[in-house]
Amino acid sequence: MASPRGATTNPQVLTGANVVLPTRTVQNGRLCVDGTRITGTAPAGARTVDVSGHWLVPGFVDLHNHGGGGASFSGTAEEILTAVRTHREHGTTTLVASTVTDATDALARQAGLLSELAEQGEIAGIHFEGPFISPCRKGAHSEALLRDPEPAEVRKLIDAARGQARMLTLAAELPGGIDSVRLLAEHGVIAAIGHTDATYEQTVEAVEAGATVATHLFNAMPALGHRAPGPVAALLEDERVTVELINDGTHLHPAALELAFHHAGADRVAFITDAMDAAGIGDGRYMLGPLEVEVSEGVARLVEGGSIAGSTLTLDRAFKRAVTVDRLPVGDAVKALSANPARLLGLSDRVGSLEPGKDADLVLLDAEFDVKGVMRRGEWVVAPQLG
Repeated sequence: MASPRGATTNPQVLTGANVVLPTRTVQNGRLCVDGTRITGTAPAGARTVDVSGHWLVPGFVDLHNHGGGGASFSGTAEEILTAVRTHREHGTTTLVASTVTDATDALARQAGLLSELAEQGEIAGIHFEGPFISPCRKGAHSEALLRDPEPAEVRKLIDAARGQARMLTLAAELPGGIDSVRLLAEHGVIAAIGHTDATYEQTVEAVEAGATVATHLFNAMPALGHRAPGPVAALLEDERVTVELINDGTHLHPAALELAFHHAGADRVAFITDAMDAAGIGDGRYMLGPLEVEVSEGVARLVEGGSIAGSTLTLDRAFKRAVTVDRLPVGDAVKALSANPARLLGLSDRVGSLEPGKDADLVLLDAEFDVKGVMRRGEWVVAPQLG
């Protein structure tokens, strides 16, 4: 799809679409943009763009993403920007860059680079996934590089991120886990429970200590059991916890997604990609940290061992699947892809909904929920080609 850079939209009024607002959908609605912001009234001299028959939804917010477009957030600045652009073209206008398990010093160096790009507004911060995770539930992380979440080691990564650390995933049952959850909460960093072998009771303790996110719920954790309910039950039942879901049709059975929405409710679900380099590219062999990954028919698995290795998902596909396959109301899908993650990141005053005063971040979808346009801060990333 075409994606001209810097194509300004200022000022203009998009008319005729189904505009999805926080509490309702306005049919044959309009959205006014002036500069980088949404406005309540049409600016003087605004150009009118007829987008009848389309949907206007807020730009997507991805909490958990390792790369795309053949590039990784563990790479160079140029590679990072390639991955960011790839996901923007698929509607993700706000993105937290996720690292993968590595030596602490290497992660600290990468955090320095990522923090510079966060300060420039290219990404919304850093998510450290690993190395403080369970070897029993390591997934596509190198076991040789795993370590216990000792608070001093966790603090090194927080400091290296220079105020741009947004989330850290850890297995709270490991030595130092609960103390590290408290440390993260004290520093305003989201403590996420994932890649964990925790019991129900240990997970409850972690939430009481300040953990507020379930990293890709159901994946890389014990299955729900009737005698040993494990972390799934503890994370679903607590109103303080937002649960991440990878809605690609591979990581979750539709019944599991329905279970999560039923118990957590639409206000506590965040769809994520957990994307790796192959997102937006296709099948082939890739590297995820030090591990080689084979992508076949869109599914990424480790060459050695066959574990699922992240995804090739983009959030536009997650949205379309949510409303066409899972039959979620469009408003609930918008919450899961935009409003909820924006609120969790403390960015809901700027992004996550189509309201006057907020950033002009939006996605234009056709009647089949395919992307036809993407706007970020008032500029078209993907300019609509309308008849």
